[in-house]
Amino acid sequence: MTTSQPSQANAQQRYEVHRGDLPLSCPSPSMALWNSHPRVYLPIEAEGGTSTCPYCGAVYVLVESRLVDGALD
Repeated sequence: MTTSQPSQANAQQRYEVHRGDLPLSCPSPSMALWNSHPRVYLPIEAEGGTSTCPYCGAVYVLVESRLVDGALD
């Protein structure tokens, strides 16, 4: 079994997320928490497809999945 390391929290200012990533939190579950702010859940669907973290200012944008070669990307 391969263990992947968590990504650095808040390394970017803009993140694209998909419906499969919901519910949305900052930092996301794949990010390390030890050097970040407390996890906060963001209401991206209620905010018209974009949401900004009140702690770090990261902007999350909900992108729709599209059908590519018979599979969703």
